[in-house]
Parts: sequence; structure tokens; C-alpha cells
Amino acid sequence: MPRIRARHVILCTAVVLWIYYFLPTDEALPSLPRYGQDSSRRGTAALARYMNDPAAVPNITAKKSSFDWSSVNFTYPPKLTPKLPAPVAERPRIQHRFKADSKAVAAIQNQRRDEVKRVFRRSWASYKRRAWMKDALKPISGDYVDQFSGWAATLVDSLDTLWLMGLRDDFYEAVEAVATIDFGHSTAPTVNTFETCIRYLGGLLAAYDLSGHHVLREKAIEVGDLLYAGFNTENGMPVDFINFQVAKKGSGLTVESRVVSASPGTITLEFSRLSQITSDDKYYAAVSQVMDVFHRGQNETKLPGMWPMFVSMSGKDVVSGYQFSIGGNADSLYEYLPKAHALLGSAEASSKKYEIMARKFMDTAMENLFFQPMIPDGYDILVSGNCDVLDDGPHLDPESEHLSCFIGGLYALGGRLFDSKEYLDAGVKLARGCAYAYRSFPTGMMPERYNMAMCPGSDRFAYCPWNQTHFDVEASKRAEYKPHLPKGFTTAKDPRYILRPEAIESVFVLWRITGDSWWREIAWEMFEAVAKATETPYANAAVLDVTVLGSEKEDYMESFWLAETLKYFYLCFADTDLISLDDFVLNTEAHPFRLVKG
Repeated sequence: MPRIRARHVILCTAVVLWIYYFLPTDEALPSLPRYGQDSSRRGTAALARYMNDPAAVPNITAKKSSFDWSSVNFTYPPKLTPKLPAPVAERPRIQHRFKADSKAVAAIQNQRRDEVKRVFRRSWASYKRRAWMKDALKPISGDYVDQFSGWAATLVDSLDTLWLMGLRDDFYEAVEAVATIDFGHSTAPTVNTFETCIRYLGGLLAAYDLSGHHVLREKAIEVGDLLYAGFNTENGMPVDFINFQVAKKGSGLTVESRVVSASPGTITLEFSRLSQITSDDKYYAAVSQVMDVFHRGQNETKLPGMWPMFVSMSGKDVVSGYQFSIGGNADSLYEYLPKAHALLGSAEASSKKYEIMARKFMDTAMENLFFQPMIPDGYDILVSGNCDVLDDGPHLDPESEHLSCFIGGLYALGGRLFDSKEYLDAGVKLARGCAYAYRSFPTGMMPERYNMAMCPGSDRFAYCPWNQTHFDVEASKRAEYKPHLPKGFTTAKDPRYILRPEAIESVFVLWRITGDSWWREIAWEMFEAVAKATETPYANAAVLDVTVLGSEKEDYMESFWLAETLKYFYLCFADTDLISLDDFVLNTEAHPFRLVKG
């Protein structure tokens, strides 16, 4: 009898353990909450403990990676000039001067903020249970994927979101895990410079700027030195993909002949901030050589002021090419120009180039890429299209995409940085355009890529009343047109919503800059739609077709869902001093870098 009883106990224990580890329990994976429930007690208690007792902060020691990237003996050492510019004493005010919300309004915003936090915690709990230390969770199957070298991309990308939401227990648990990441080993033979820079280096720098934990600085330096090895090239330009084993030898890397312009153009913020926190000029100097190439070529392209979508860093050719866009392939190149100006100031000539380049591109894009679509509602909005420069001149294609939706916030930021009402007004209309696209589709989400009918006539900014005949003509030109699309939209070329942040990013920036409460209301409307439509048994997933209700989902949840999308939603409803735009500049992965003041 005792032996039979023991076997029974062992069997029951095994079943319980299997359920605990492999089935989504209600406790670990709560269903999408009903709005109004309080979820903040555990996070608030942990936050109070760390704030009231600094000794409660765990003493975490970084584990050195298996390879020391700072030890590489370069065949082609990058130039060590220019030096990092001194910080400026004063910057223009960016944020609106907010007054305290009334008790009633504050209660609503706190409730909304807590709901965003709940959705975040649900996704984070599933990542911890199903994909811990892996790059990304697959939110439908509960599996995982390593698409970025296997260095726990979601974990590193989410560090600053954990901090901002006050989830200190989770934050320090994540820091302990980060301390063990081996940046000397990769699951892939080549390392993507762009993704490693914005997600890993950006995530570590921001988490360090917020928490001050030395482990994050140490790991940021390891990643920075890894990326710096990508500059070991004959012409000093960085490679798009770092051959891991060749880079370790220091024998020199081969620069690719054709890359998207966003890749070499999206290093400035991370490398400059790393130089600032380490007092080592080498990172800033390396990226300055790259941006000097873009600076020299800016007015020599087929669309002076902007650069083509594809460039050759092996030939230092950023001029050839006829396709221009602020969308995919080029977006963050433009995003980093005014932001680099904000981070570095303009006290010295070496940093003035970012203001010059920013103004030139903003003027050129306004003249050639933006347009008023013909819509039946009479709203004053702008949309950003693409421009092909052919033998007979520039041709605007009214195709846009979710990736382009960052541009409204960027123009608003430029309006404050450069004291330009024209830029700010354009930013408002561009952000409204993306909000309009969200509202137009039955799911409350906009498609990844779409076309709209432009207003007839030569004035691209002029409002025009709805003209069904004109719309029918424009729609007939598009093989992808489907009658169920909202009026004004001639295609939904890529009808997916893949949890992207760019639209809510601009809504957040416009809220913080204008103080107009309309932006908070549209943010909540967007959040409710996204949270409902993307929910899965484990977290949130990409939706395959936003033009119809009940679309299937894709087993796909990039780290930017936690790093960017939910962070921007949260910040829309949080205290406006949290990540003030007067104190921080955010990189293209929504990682806030602290602004140094002289």
C-alpha cells in the first residue's frame, strides 16, 4: 500500500507541475482585463520599497562576455576626431506648460494608465514563462524565436518600460538576467548593426539613464565595442552586418555596396550617448564620419535636401538613386537629425550640421512628399507619400505606411527645436492623418501600407470636397482596390497591423507639445481597439487584415510591442513629468536618453 500511495503522489505531482509550466493558468496569464479594475498595488508596493530603502536595490555583478570586444586589434582603426561637443547651457522649451488635472480627469487617466500596464504585464508574464532569455515570444503558440542573435531582445528592449511602469521587482530580475548575457557568442553568424544598435545598445543606455545601475553601463559598453568593430573597414564606413568571427580577428570587414539609408543613418544617438556616459570620444567620432558623408551629399541628390532610399557605403555614395521616402528603408535616418541636434546641442560647428540637415530635409519633404487626401469627412489632415524623381522631375505617389506615422511627432519636435510654427502645424496635421486612418477602418487600426486619393489640382495642401467621380477614377488605377475599403482609401496593399508604435508615438509627442487633451482621447480610442483586436491566449499578436472584423492573427510579437507601443500608450496617460521632452530624447525604439545640460 505505501508503494502504491507513493506512485500516486508522484503521478499527481507530475500532472500539477505539467499544468503549472505548460498551460496558461488564470493567475499567470489573466484574460484581457475589464476596464476600471485596479492593477497597480503590487507594482506600487515594490516601487515604495526601493525608493524608501536604497539598500533594497540588489547588488548585481556583470558577467564578462566570452570575448572582449575592446581587445580587437583593428587593421583599419577609425578616426578619433571630432571630439564630443560640450553640452549647451540652454535648450528651447519643448513641452507644453501643463497644469495639474482636476481630480475627476486624473482619476480617468490613472485608470487608463493602469489598463495599459495590465496589458503590458500580461505580455511580460507570458514572455517570462514561455520565452525567458529568448529574443521574442510567439503569442499564439506560446513558442519563442531568436531572430536577433539570441541575446534576449525582448528582455533588453523592455527594461526601461519596466522601470517607467514602476515594476521594480521585474526590472531588477531582468537586470540580473542582462548581467549574464554573453555578447561574445551569437546564434547567427552575422549580427545586424541597425537592430543591435537600436534595441540592445539603446535599451541598455536608456535603462542606465533611468536607474543608474552600473551593470547596464558595463553591458552597454560591451555592445558598443561590438558595434564599433563594425567600423573596422578600409573607408571607415560601418558594415550593415557584422561577420562575428571575422570581426573578432580584427583583419577588417567589407562594406556592403547597397544598403537602406536608414541603417548607417541610425547610429548617431546611441553612439553619441555612449560617448557622453563613458567620456570616450571614439564612438561619437566614428559615427560623425558617417554623418559627414550624408551632410556633404545632401544637396547633390535628385531631390536636394533628401537622400535616396538605398545608398552605397562602400563607395560613400549617398547621392545616386531616384526613390525618396520618409517611410520604410529611410525613416530613422531623418528621425535622428533633429534628435541628434537635441542631444548634442549646437554650441560647436561639428554639431550644427544636424540642425542644418534637419531643416533641409524638413523643407524638402514638405514641398514634395506631403498631401491633403480627398476624404468625405472634411478633416484638415496631411499624409506623407513617396516621391520618384524621373527624367521629367519629381512624381508624388500617394502611398503611405504605418512606419511613416512617426513624422507628425518629429515635425512637432522640430517646430519647438527650431521655433517654427510651420513645422509644428504640419506635425499636427500629419499626426491627425494617421489618427484618421486608425478611425477609418472597422477594427480601429490602420493597415501597414495603403494608398489614398489625392485632392485634384496643383495645390497639394488645399482642402477639397468629396468627389465620387474623381475617387472612382483614382480607385480604377489601383489593381488592389476593393469596394469594402473606407472612402478615400484606394488600396490597403498590406492590410496587416503588426503591433507597430509609430502612430501612437506621434500622438504622444503632440499631446506633450500642445497640451491639447484631444490627443489623450484619441490615444485611449486607439488603445482600446488595439488591445481588443490583438489579444491572444498568451499576449498580443499581429492582425492579418484590419479592413475586416474577425481577421486571423499571425504568431508574431516583436519586442517593440513592449518597448515602444505600450510604453507610448502608457506615457499618454502618465504624469507629464515622466520622460519630459525637455529632459530626454527618445531613440527610434522609444528608448529615452537623458539630455546633458551644461
